[in-house]
Amino acid sequence: MKINFVNLGCPKNLVDSENLIGFFKKEDVSSYHKADTVIINTCGFIEQAKRESIEHILRAVEDGKKVLVTGCLVYRYKEELQKEIPEAIFFENIKDLEGIELLEAPKRQITTKHYAYLKIAEGCNRKCSFCAIPYIRGHHRSKSIEELVDEAKYLKDNDVKELIIVSQDTLYYQEDNSFKSIIKLLEALEKLDFPWIRLMYLYPNSITDELIDFIDSSKSVLPYFDIPLQHISDKVLKSMRRGYTKKDIFRLLEKISSMKHKKPILRSSFIVGYPSEEEKDFEELLDFISQKLFQFVGVFEYSHEEGTFAYQLEDKIPKEEKQRRYKEVFNLSQDILEEKNNALVGQEIDILIEKKDKGRAFFQAPEIDGIAILDKKVSKTGVVKKAKIIGSIGTDLLVDV
Repeated sequence: MKINFVNLGCPKNLVDSENLIGFFKKEDVSSYHKADTVIINTCGFIEQAKRESIEHILRAVEDGKKVLVTGCLVYRYKEELQKEIPEAIFFENIKDLEGIELLEAPKRQITTKHYAYLKIAEGCNRKCSFCAIPYIRGHHRSKSIEELVDEAKYLKDNDVKELIIVSQDTLYYQEDNSFKSIIKLLEALEKLDFPWIRLMYLYPNSITDELIDFIDSSKSVLPYFDIPLQHISDKVLKSMRRGYTKKDIFRLLEKISSMKHKKPILRSSFIVGYPSEEEKDFEELLDFISQKLFQFVGVFEYSHEEGTFAYQLEDKIPKEEKQRRYKEVFNLSQDILEEKNNALVGQEIDILIEKKDKGRAFFQAPEIDGIAILDKKVSKTGVVKKAKIIGSIGTDLLVDV
């Protein structure tokens, strides 16, 4: 049997897919065209992701593949999917599949080079009105520090230079029922001497003074703050059940910007077209982003998801209006990023060389923040070295190594 894996969705899904691949012998894993069996790890978070997942399933069925499907879409709609697409097999646990030979001692297979995600927990206890994650993934469950250190050691042995910490709510990590557990975990991971450790998905209310101070003095945890704020209007934030206000956000950003030893880089993401978002709320969001507090900004159109608190609200904003708001935020964020990149020209920064002709600056997370294009090819990859920024190309950097 030749198997191809299709991973859809977020980095947390990628970790799940890498663990799935680990159940099979390396010689069984093949390209899509050579494979007779396709395993698809789906995303079912928002409408667009659901459509993409279904398109991949139908394509594989039409191509005559044996199709095995898992992931968030299956957790949400398994019965409906089995009824509508009987040609595919939908499963939640790969060990439940019959007729497939699995390795007794699976080992995670790293699908990226020089960086890897470490998923420290599963599920979420937050009650954000727009989010179906608690409904899909259940309550928050943290892995033990011992287990995570063992996994991180394995990643280090596989030449990973950047360890990226992820979960649905990273700072909620509570190995010992204490919110200081995340610092204990980071202290343990630092001892493994990764050049870079990056934190993702930081809920604003969980960013403590202790964490900011720890990052400021850390030898390897990057001063990269990925804080999904979702909005800035107090009215919208209240309806979203986020648990903080506009004043709280500015107070937090001021604390982070006051770091003594490092210059922090801020990333955030926002939702436009939420049911209670009026034009004045949207203008308030645009004004907030225009203040150029963030190096990187992600934006999503609101998706009306069953099982969420907001599903009882009327999804009254037309699709065309959501798209307009999306484009305005996207274009503004791109303009700001290009401006910030141009301001970096002449500076010397740390670069992780990933390929002979490109890498990433310490403030560029994989896949979402752009890349650093090398002015000349290098022979050695997988190293962190100083590079001078000599230009910018759109949202990417041009560097002299």
